[in-house]
Amino acid sequence: MKKYVLLAILFFLNMLTTKGQHVLTRQSPVVLKAATALLKTQVMKEAAWAMTEQPVTVTASSSPRSAGGIHDFFSEADYFWPDPKHPDGAYIERDGLTNPDNFVAHRKAMIRFSKIMGALASAYQLTADEKYVQHALLHLKAWFLDPKTLMNPNLLYAQAVKGKHTGRNYGIIDTIHLMEVAQAAMLMEKSNAFSKDTARGIKDWFAQYIQWLNTSKPGLQEKGIRNNHSTCWAMQVASFAKFCGDEAMLDSMRTRYKTVLLPLQMAADGSFPLELARTKPYGYSIFNLDAMVMLCQILSTEKDNLWSFEAEGGQSISKGIRYLWPFVADKGKWPLKPDVMYWDNWPVAQPFLLFGAQAFNDLAWFSTWKGLEHDPQVEEVIRNLPIRHPLIWL
Repeated sequence: MKKYVLLAILFFLNMLTTKGQHVLTRQSPVVLKAATALLKTQVMKEAAWAMTEQPVTVTASSSPRSAGGIHDFFSEADYFWPDPKHPDGAYIERDGLTNPDNFVAHRKAMIRFSKIMGALASAYQLTADEKYVQHALLHLKAWFLDPKTLMNPNLLYAQAVKGKHTGRNYGIIDTIHLMEVAQAAMLMEKSNAFSKDTARGIKDWFAQYIQWLNTSKPGLQEKGIRNNHSTCWAMQVASFAKFCGDEAMLDSMRTRYKTVLLPLQMAADGSFPLELARTKPYGYSIFNLDAMVMLCQILSTEKDNLWSFEAEGGQSISKGIRYLWPFVADKGKWPLKPDVMYWDNWPVAQPFLLFGAQAFNDLAWFSTWKGLEHDPQVEEVIRNLPIRHPLIWL
């Protein structure tokens, strides 16, 4: 009964929209309550699993093809394959087609870390039980503080290509799965179990990584790309800077969203032309919109609200959501060819629907999000879904 009352209130709030234009109001507490009611059982189940898991960091596995050391994150580019004409030579690209034989053990370990931290932080938020914090600290210390198991704060060797590159700037996208780790740590930092020294050490690791992202050659290359890679670069920097309390960096990301990312990537109709030109236009459009929305969620303040920002060309985050939402609610309406891979696995419970619904009090977006898959199991979907524990962000 309570669920229907909440949805009725949300419907009333939705009436604040007029003539297809969303009127931004204060972020809706009703969405938080309805989402919590929907996800609580899943959260507690995931937390029970997470409580049984021990840390597994990048030092637990290695590849002879890595040019880095045991503490360096290493992965191989997904869309590169052996050349049939030169089987022992350099790999060649097949855009959109994932090579299942490439080394991705470190990425999987990081995704697992993200899942554990997101589950434990969500359960802690619901129950205030510090046992979840105590267990999370085992993982945080292993990844960021223990000299035997920690990961170096750079991605010099990510998305390497055999015979061509020991690492590429494109690999920086792999650490989107540290976002929920940082968000979880920020939420848990308030616990008595979380010492100030531990918090300081973890923040120092993220501060070093922010510095690398903003000064290294791969970091600057990734920053300058005009598609989802630069969006995800900014999304990561924003997330980590918020955890570290780096206000100057947060301000720079707000400026970048308004002057570079939104106006250069979004068309007047709310679409992302560079994503539509890919072999997986549907999945990449969803991915990029999720990242844009998370920038608004992370960076918005009362004085600088990105949810209500509109670029000179008329681009806005609400326009982006309004463009893509009909194709998520009914994929059969998608006007382009199906993605070359994983077409049947999208969409899932996309963050842009939930956070957009909260920001604009939109019942239809929330209803669509509610009816989609909240616990995807397909690796490719999870790889492109960094926000899988939305309660810690609301």
